[in-house]
Amino acid sequence: VEDSVSNGALCQCGAARNDHASVALGDYFSTAIVNHWESVQHSSEQPTDAFGEVQFAGASKRTSHFLRLSWSTEPSLVYNILTTHWGLPAPNLVVSVVGGNSRTQIKTWVREILRQGLVKASQSTGAWILTTGLRERLGRCVGQAVRDHAAAASSVSLNKVVALGIAPWGVVEKREQLVNPQGSFPVRYYVQNISRESCSLDNNYQAFLLVDDGSVGRRGGEMGFRARLEEYISHQRTGIWEMLSSRCCNICGMYFISYILSCHLATVVQHSCFLFPVFYFQAFSIYQNRGLIMVYHGEHESPNDFDTVLLKTLVGVEASPYSDELKLAVTWNRVDIAKSELFNSDIQWKYEDLEDSMTDALINDKPQFVRLFAENGLNIVDYLNYGRLESLYRSVPDGTLLYQLLQHCLEERPRRKFTLFEVSGVLKHLMGDACQPFYYKALGLQSSSFKRTYLFSTFGLIIVFLILFFNSSQRATKILHGGSKYHQQRCPHPWASLFLWAVLQNRSEMALFFWEMAGEAVLSALGGCKILRELSKREDETETKLSMKELAQKFENLAHDIFSSCYRSDENRSFSLLIRKSHFWGHSTCLQMGVSADARLFFSNDGVQSLLSQIWWGDMKRNTEIWKLLLAFFCPILFTCLSVFIIFDIGVPQRPTQSPFIVSRWRQFWFAPVTSFLGNVLMYFLFLLLFAYVLLVDFKPPPPSGPAATECVLYFWVFTLVCEEIRQTLFLGTTWTQSFRLYIQDVWNKCDLTAISLFIVGLICRMFHRSHEFGRDVLCLDYMVFTLRLIHIFAIHKQLGPKLIIVGNMMKDVFFFLFFLGVWILAYGVANQALIYTYDPNPNRIFLRVFYMPYLHIFGYGSSIEEEMDVTPTGSSSVTT
Repeated sequence: VEDSVSNGALCQCGAARNDHASVALGDYFSTAIVNHWESVQHSSEQPTDAFGEVQFAGASKRTSHFLRLSWSTEPSLVYNILTTHWGLPAPNLVVSVVGGNSRTQIKTWVREILRQGLVKASQSTGAWILTTGLRERLGRCVGQAVRDHAAAASSVSLNKVVALGIAPWGVVEKREQLVNPQGSFPVRYYVQNISRESCSLDNNYQAFLLVDDGSVGRRGGEMGFRARLEEYISHQRTGIWEMLSSRCCNICGMYFISYILSCHLATVVQHSCFLFPVFYFQAFSIYQNRGLIMVYHGEHESPNDFDTVLLKTLVGVEASPYSDELKLAVTWNRVDIAKSELFNSDIQWKYEDLEDSMTDALINDKPQFVRLFAENGLNIVDYLNYGRLESLYRSVPDGTLLYQLLQHCLEERPRRKFTLFEVSGVLKHLMGDACQPFYYKALGLQSSSFKRTYLFSTFGLIIVFLILFFNSSQRATKILHGGSKYHQQRCPHPWASLFLWAVLQNRSEMALFFWEMAGEAVLSALGGCKILRELSKREDETETKLSMKELAQKFENLAHDIFSSCYRSDENRSFSLLIRKSHFWGHSTCLQMGVSADARLFFSNDGVQSLLSQIWWGDMKRNTEIWKLLLAFFCPILFTCLSVFIIFDIGVPQRPTQSPFIVSRWRQFWFAPVTSFLGNVLMYFLFLLLFAYVLLVDFKPPPPSGPAATECVLYFWVFTLVCEEIRQTLFLGTTWTQSFRLYIQDVWNKCDLTAISLFIVGLICRMFHRSHEFGRDVLCLDYMVFTLRLIHIFAIHKQLGPKLIIVGNMMKDVFFFLFFLGVWILAYGVANQALIYTYDPNPNRIFLRVFYMPYLHIFGYGSSIEEEMDVTPTGSSSVTT
């Protein structure tokens, strides 16, 4: 269509007449019927020839996505490309910045609003900012604001602000550089003199949609597509805001905001009806919906308040229900707006209104909203049942450690969804033997914890353990497949259950809030410390492992500080707190949980040490001397007279007893842990004496001549030690693998296992004539291992214990020095052997010269040893004996 202004040289689309095909020239330019160019009638669509990634010359190496598309492209297809193929996060809010295309200079306060308020609001809500994406006026200001935010923000919040440019293809400068039918990955985009304002693409945007309507050098062709895209996104449950300049009246979207520079809206409507009729009708429609408009006076208000004003406007829309406004505030994580606009005593919130938002806040880790809902009408007892607790565990992200642990437990059952049985299994693996299994009562399963109380036989323990394991497995499968009747049951301890859920996901702030609400502060803190330290052992990522350890230490500090306050307030009640069994924590006590969590800081507390001393001495006084206790082992007759109680300083029993006085004193003495420990030490010394006597004096030949009676007694004694180790192994965990894994983690258990294994090997070998001497050698070596076991016994001594720890740490460092020493000796020994002795095939002499002789040279004994070995330089040698 001929453009009369250009005297026929240009078409009304903006392109040169010669750029059009001959068919178009014959159809349109040769006739006078068509006098106005329309994109729908006078353009045709073709496959795009410009798409891919663009890298800006002279800027950073970061690339941006771009796509040339028709103005009639379906918005659903474009939205799918943006979110799926380009990986942009789905927006919670869309801020569309339009206007400002005139040559008027952008004012300073507008720049400050864009730099501080707009980007801050977009960051807090996870928004998309839509502009033209060009380096001119408002588009350039928004790009600079996003750039400044990216430079100052952390890597976590960097991806929250997405700047998307929607520009007309015919206006983009140097657009021919982007054309490549096969796609560009990436294309280098270069524009000269980019410091001035131009229509080139801005390198601060993450993506560009270049809308082509067939025109060249003319604006406005992208506005129709932009409005349809915003309308489509609005149907995806996201709010769309429009920010309109006083110089532009293009309106679209659900909600909009207008900042007015010099005049009020009513004045604009009054004067525009005579000048621009189209503008009048659009402005009048705005005036009719003036309740949706908020006037922001940027010259008089702080730019820092713009993000709050922007979000408050949408939340305060009267047409939307309060529950929807609350969901928006939760989605944006703006608890300040929720407090000021929704929880200001003007709205009476019901439980049904807060239920869904509470679930959203829990899943998306927004503890401030959880606290706000708990303080404003949400009853946690009604909210949390076992079914909702299961749904919270099912919402765990895939890549987390908790998901992997739950998936591992799920593989043992033919199901697809997590249930409380898998959660109980994860807690079993983490807590070990510190407490009974969780949620077994809700699942209708029977705990196997009674095995400690009623079973005394090792074989009986094994049989019952297997029976309980298979019965619980079959019953759990039956319950979970037969219908989940427990889903509607309320959790008896809702805050504690949420505390476990938060700790398992390493959510620090939320776990601390649930800990405050759960009660049993000391035990809960120690339980959280135990779980986090076990999780840190299984975590592979260094940062996550460090955060787990820090949170575990924080909980241990809380347990220490709270118990210190309790101990200063009431000593007796604080002791009861330490030994009180908790129903939620599987009838565990603070002492048991502290031992399992290795809470050394907690045990260093004066109150804990005082209670441990009372338990250690029982009903006897703490100042009783050890020699008096040892004397009672060899002179039991002392218990027949009253003078024994003066000698041993046994205190008055704390509780009344019906037994005779002598019997009660006897029980006080023998039931004290210190007496049991001293008896164990004494018997171990007797065991070592018996072992030494057998090896030195009474080691008979193989059967039928031997073994002797004392040796048979030694065999039975070792058998009792084996039974004790089996008992320790079975009581450590809930499964065979877990029990053995926990058992083998202790260094002294490894020592016991080595000693017993060597004893079994020596016992078998000494029964045969061929291996009799070898068996005796193995038993001698085994005696050394049993003797080293005394170090663990002496570790509790207040003088020897710290010294043994120091020696143990020094031994770890000594091995590194021995390694370096071995390297130097090997280097010197090989060179010395090769230079002095040309050839000597005897491996014994080679070993002595390479390792033993250089070691002796360090102490100056090399020459004398060489003379004794009668070593000659020719390689012949004879060892003098």
